[in-house]
Amino acid sequence: MSSVENQAHSHPMSLSNLEDCFGRLYRVFGAYEGSQLIGFAIVQQIVDELTLLDICINPQSQGKGLGLHLLNHTISDAKQHEAVIVMLEVRQSNQAAIGLYQKLGFVESGRRTGYYPAESGREDAILMDYRL
Repeated sequence: MSSVENQAHSHPMSLSNLEDCFGRLYRVFGAYEGSQLIGFAIVQQIVDELTLLDICINPQSQGKGLGLHLLNHTISDAKQHEAVIVMLEVRQSNQAAIGLYQKLGFVESGRRTGYYPAESGREDAILMDYRL
């Protein structure tokens, strides 16, 4: 999982943070090609609010609809666990992800100015919600 995270994100989560996501408060979904993990999504649900903490696909496997599949699975899982909202944040520069989220009905609900480290300074986090 750490390998996919490191390849897919410019500023990946640490191994320690990833390992913490296997506690009882989290659910992790994987995407595979054969037996090879090529992507995953990590969610945390508190009462009826589900937060998508991380979703990524190995760069060599992007563009094949796997992110859409993982996101649809996440939404379906949220409904099964009686969530009423799915929340996430995304880098403002990640236009491919923003487009995917908007395609599924996510709407911008706020911004965190200068939240993420970037190669030249910082960039905003766009907060997005999807009402179930």
